[in-house]
Amino acid sequence: MQDTHIALAHGNGGRFMRELIEEVFARHLANPDLDVHADAVPIDVPRGDGQLMFTTDGFTVQPIEFPGGDIGMLAVHGTTNDLAVSGATPLYLSLNAFIEEGTEIALLERVVASLARAAREVGVRVAAGDTKVVRRGEGGGIYLATTGVGLRPRHVELGLHRIREGDTILVSGPVGDHGIAVMLAREQFGLRGDLQSDAASVLPLTQALLPLDGLRFMRDPTRGGLATVLHEICQATGRGVRVREPEIPVRDPVRSVCEMLGYDPYYLACEGRVVAVVAPEAAADALSAWKALPQGRDARRIGTVTGARPHLVLETELGGERLLDELEDDPLPRIC
Repeated sequence: MQDTHIALAHGNGGRFMRELIEEVFARHLANPDLDVHADAVPIDVPRGDGQLMFTTDGFTVQPIEFPGGDIGMLAVHGTTNDLAVSGATPLYLSLNAFIEEGTEIALLERVVASLARAAREVGVRVAAGDTKVVRRGEGGGIYLATTGVGLRPRHVELGLHRIREGDTILVSGPVGDHGIAVMLAREQFGLRGDLQSDAASVLPLTQALLPLDGLRFMRDPTRGGLATVLHEICQATGRGVRVREPEIPVRDPVRSVCEMLGYDPYYLACEGRVVAVVAPEAAADALSAWKALPQGRDARRIGTVTGARPHLVLETELGGERLLDELEDDPLPRIC
């Protein structure tokens, strides 16, 4: 394929589309389960005492490439992380690519290669996919939509309904990295920096906690960040959540940008963190399990589920308290 940019003909079902699929997507994603000539494919599901888990997601991040990642690896991690925090081991992905006319094929190559690397690292296979080309000006370069299938042991039961008063809340690492890294990559407000997105697989973190009897709930704090997950706990349980500002890990560059521009790091997206709720007697073991992993060395115990009214209360560094309201505006659009 000699073309350097995507044309509408790359989406018309003819030779150009076949060459694009075979020479870009199939070349990077090639595996025994990917048949680019089939309308549907069989997948093998391991037998045993397991429950199939199913999720879907879409990705429109701008810029497409950012410090620490790109839309390709973000699509893999975003989808497989949703399976992981549900207690499942990811097995398969489908991939739908919406490509804007005029997009550089070299950029598409880098994104698909990155997606393929991320899939191999997680141990998930892209089993099916589709490609569409939209007219120039009708898209943002590349959009990706993914569906994930995983297997969860039947004895694993996680959910908001399992949370109890007195439970401990943990976070696996610093919050807000992804949101600020993407914003700095846009060079908005004249700001630049070398902060890296935290985009990564959380599978090692989630699997480390699954053996614990006291594990109640896990969630990856993507859009809306940490505060949105904590509000979800309040709303679903009818209980309050109290967190301690000195214990919530926030990197200095993130805090500095937030202070300059009026953002709150607790509402900024993370793409490689886990919020976990565990029984109080399991908190020490859970924290130790995370800190033993490279991905969890900065994990912290940040708060408690209370019996009070369903409000999210932040205990500040100065010893005061403030309510963290539910997010209404979108401070940083198109961050995932």
